[in-house]
Amino acid sequence: MRFVAVTSCPTGIAHTYMAAEALEQAARSAGHEIAVETQGAAGSDPIDPAVIAAADAVIYAADLEVKDKGRFAGKPFVDVGVKAPIADAAAVLERAAAAAEEAASAPAGEAGQEDGAGSDPLGGSAPAPATKVEAGAGIGTRVRQWLMTGVSYMIPFVAAGGILIALGFMIGGYDISEAEPSVVIDGFDPLSAHAWGALMYLTGSAVFGFLVPVLAGFIAYAIADRPGLVPGFLGGATALTVGAGFLGGLAAGFIAGFAALWLTRLKVPSAVRSIMPVVVTPLVASFITGFAMLVVIGRPLAALMDGLNGWLGSLTGASLVLLGALLGAMMAFDMGGPLNKVAYTFATAGLTSVGASAAGNQPEFTVMAAVMAAGMTPPLGLALATVLRKRAFTEAERENGKAAWVLGASFITEGAIPFAAADPLRVIPALVAGSAATGALTAAFGASLRAPHGGLWVTPLIGDPLMFLLALVIGTAVTAGAVLALKGLRRTAPEPAPEPAAA
Repeated sequence: MRFVAVTSCPTGIAHTYMAAEALEQAARSAGHEIAVETQGAAGSDPIDPAVIAAADAVIYAADLEVKDKGRFAGKPFVDVGVKAPIADAAAVLERAAAAAEEAASAPAGEAGQEDGAGSDPLGGSAPAPATKVEAGAGIGTRVRQWLMTGVSYMIPFVAAGGILIALGFMIGGYDISEAEPSVVIDGFDPLSAHAWGALMYLTGSAVFGFLVPVLAGFIAYAIADRPGLVPGFLGGATALTVGAGFLGGLAAGFIAGFAALWLTRLKVPSAVRSIMPVVVTPLVASFITGFAMLVVIGRPLAALMDGLNGWLGSLTGASLVLLGALLGAMMAFDMGGPLNKVAYTFATAGLTSVGASAAGNQPEFTVMAAVMAAGMTPPLGLALATVLRKRAFTEAERENGKAAWVLGASFITEGAIPFAAADPLRVIPALVAGSAATGALTAAFGASLRAPHGGLWVTPLIGDPLMFLLALVIGTAVTAGAVLALKGLRRTAPEPAPEPAAA
């Protein structure tokens, strides 16, 4: 059969391309043809309309709304999350084939929609990229999806701003935080390290200033679509004004989103309806959000944020090591899923709460180092295991192991997903053990990190880089050893029955 597919994930980095590769490999193995469009962070290369027209079915492996979905109108389809083909691409292809056969045998216009399969009637396209929030899901699932929307849009700001600030400190020293914008604006000296350091620090600080508004704005966007953007960004800005920081941004996003959603669902006269999305909804929802943040909950949240910062700043010794082990285990447990994002967000929230101008080795910087090292360990450990004992892995896993070296070095934990999907009961415990060890050792060694992303490529920005690398090497060895030990416990396959003798 001939299939077309679209893959996308909230961050558009790892899952998007891993799902595409899994579908392509499974299609080749089954003798099908497939064209995959990856709608990721690098943009997308649209599928040729002639290829779409010739396709038997469409596969949406996406956690975002598919762009220009109307191109696939009338085609049988299956709609799954981006992780489904990574876990079992063959099963996704089988569902697509079944949908195509059902559509071919059904009378025109009667193809069913059961189980996410059928003929896609959508004729329009999504107005903008948004996380796909399931309308029929439970409240817990929907809250998680709203949160993940805000976090996924915030992460590029965290990475870009954090690395620029760290580079500014590395080039210009810690006193660069006292540099005035006039150093760059009025008389930039291209031969001065101080000027370059000030430029990077000021640029990174400007990017960091968007973190909380972006978080709040896109949480509200996930709840109420475009009407939530204005009150959401306003809520994030007021959270910074009152000192509520990251926690204030979370609260502001939900307040703005639900206020905007309530206003969009009001029954209003037709004369007013046309100005609702442009004037009334942004105006009233912004006032509600601003009142809530500035008058009602802003100060309590600021006090709570101060208490959290004080607790984190007081961690030393065994407490910091235990925290590093816990966060490390969370980074490895679901490899880019909710627990992984909670641990990563906790670490980046610590960076934002300390402030870009903080000098010295703060506990928040040690927590960030522990989280990044622990997130690098799973793919690196599995890559090492495929080298140490090739017979314990399939040919496809050995090929994935080659890519896992680069993914792990770049702090892309999702590089371990193909291994975990194939053998979760043995692989996931080994990953958790290795990452917990890495997080604990990084904290014990006192390594620190100002950059919230980058992997080995930001080693010059790491405090005590040799200790960081030592913790990473030990954790990688623990992961590889645990994986191979658990693989060795696999029960041997039963001997095949002897063939009957020839007559």
